[in-house]
Amino acid sequence: MSMRIRSLVHATLGGVLLAGAVGAYAANLGFLNDTPIAYMKQADIDSIKAAVDKTLNEKQDGQSSTWVNEGTRNSVRIEATITPESTAKDGERTCRDTTVVLNAKGQSMNLKPQFCREGASGPWRLQKKH
Repeated sequence: MSMRIRSLVHATLGGVLLAGAVGAYAANLGFLNDTPIAYMKQADIDSIKAAVDKTLNEKQDGQSSTWVNEGTRNSVRIEATITPESTAKDGERTCRDTTVVLNAKGQSMNLKPQFCREGASGPWRLQKKH
């Protein structure tokens, strides 16, 4: 086989393998298609962020608040229950482990974010978990 044909075959096989890998990656994320978060639009995200902040500021551990995306102009109704589960303080830093249960179109999604802030009135910031 000539060098030119061999290079063409290798390039073609490489392209096929790459396309297959990308397709497999996309297929692995397909399970998210019908989850509540898939139906959320920017207005929903902004609204639930405000609801989470209000809950973190006003509710004690174990007390829940509810959120519904009414008024966000989304045709899909999305509901959430937001519950601070525990609070830890380290000096001026306060962290709260929270449960957020999202519901839409008969599907439910449980999230367990942690939010922290500096001082008594600093903004709550989502923490990355490792």
